[in-house]
Amino acid sequence: MSRIKIFDTTLRDGEQSPGVNLNKLEKLEIAKQLERLGVDIMEAGFPASSEGDFEAVKLIADTIKDTSVTGLSRTVKSDIDTAWEALKGAAEPRLHLFLATSPIHMEYKLKMTPEQVVEQSVNMVSYARKRFPQVEWSAEDATRSDWDFLAKIIEKVINAGATVINLPDTTGYTTPAEYGKMFRYMRETVPNIHKVDLSCHCHNDLGMAVANSISAVENGVTQVEGTINGIGERAGNVALEEVAIALKIRSDFYPYETSLKLNEIKRSSDLISKLTGMHVQANKAVIGRNAYAHESGIHQDGVLKNPETYEIITPELVGVSSNTLFLGKHSGRHAFKDKVKEFGIELTDEQIKEAFKHFKKLTDHKKEVTDDDIYTIVMEIKTDAEGVNKYQLETFQVHYGSTDIPTATVSLKTPEGESVQTACTGKGSVEALYNTLSSLVSEELKLLDYHINSVGGGKDALAESHVQLSVNGEAVNGRGTAQDVIEASANAYLNAVNRYMIKQQSKKLAETVN
Repeated sequence: MSRIKIFDTTLRDGEQSPGVNLNKLEKLEIAKQLERLGVDIMEAGFPASSEGDFEAVKLIADTIKDTSVTGLSRTVKSDIDTAWEALKGAAEPRLHLFLATSPIHMEYKLKMTPEQVVEQSVNMVSYARKRFPQVEWSAEDATRSDWDFLAKIIEKVINAGATVINLPDTTGYTTPAEYGKMFRYMRETVPNIHKVDLSCHCHNDLGMAVANSISAVENGVTQVEGTINGIGERAGNVALEEVAIALKIRSDFYPYETSLKLNEIKRSSDLISKLTGMHVQANKAVIGRNAYAHESGIHQDGVLKNPETYEIITPELVGVSSNTLFLGKHSGRHAFKDKVKEFGIELTDEQIKEAFKHFKKLTDHKKEVTDDDIYTIVMEIKTDAEGVNKYQLETFQVHYGSTDIPTATVSLKTPEGESVQTACTGKGSVEALYNTLSSLVSEELKLLDYHINSVGGGKDALAESHVQLSVNGEAVNGRGTAQDVIEASANAYLNAVNRYMIKQQSKKLAETVN
């Protein structure tokens, strides 16, 4: 069986999803999980785009050792130099260069002639290879480019030292037959194409990203680029878990395999969903909540007699468990610590202590504590930055009834250590709460988005809230959990404010150092 390399761009292209805003600790946790999942290459970010992205890419490159780490770069020397500084500590540093090749991009965006695009690409690939042992060159908007021009530039960048050629469907415009034919044409036309890995990168604007990627593989592609859960700008990228499972389940038809540990798919999906706030639709292929649920009586009867009547994928294959009770009210810290280790998450003694305190608090009110509950608690502790003064919720009370005006009373501790209290009204309980919190916080706040869901099922399930706030004009995400939906909502709101403050303090520290 031929091996297909998996190039994960969740931390770069995936983070470009509207409303997604990850800090470097969250990015590092995702990177560690991607390493456990077994991706061959992870694109950690775009180092030259911002100081925050540079720091996150550097932290990941210095930490991850079993997966090759790459960063995105324009065909500009300063971008390449910045990327090297961020990636030079990686076990196998890579660079991902891109330049558009379609007529519409060259004329209107780049304002460059085709000859200039060729020259720029060749010069920068050559420059990058002086430092990076692996250089991927991408023809942005390849599927709307002239094939003869593509063949010409591909030959030249390979001669300049490119080791991977990526022909992305940047706008999600192509069809499976057309995309496969393009790769077949390049393999038959470019004389030195055998020297490189061919890579595909599909967006899902027409809902054909998986089909297009599979078609590319059928036509000689040896690397598939995409994201977990298919997140990404616009309609998202190809969902890597769908490609991997398709190749696995239909191995009788597709003679290809990947290095992914398929039983880590569920945990990878859950982590990325929690940290990005982008929830997986219930009927999503492979990993959706309903993927293994059977409501039809005929389906239920068939599955009970033989699961293969309606299930082509077993839940266990992708790491979906029955999620039964594992710890309870009388469980000790040692058992709790062992369970955290099973998740593959490293916590300091202080973080273990804090997480255990939250766990014991939950057991006072929730009879059955599940893996999902514990995982949610642990990740909230793990990705919370330490050593920064933040707003802290002391007490709150909400009065609400069908004939009463909703009123919230809140006591808050400010970053300066002062306790402040006030009460405000609203059209509903959450609006009253948020109006009160906003009046106690000195920053200018505007709620952009709010949603809440349950962790697991049952009337005593943990509530998980996600918000997006405009804080002094900057969009920031926040999340919070609690058994009470109002408390979870308050935690998410303050989490967004605190994330903004952490970011501002980091900027001030960087300016002081520089």
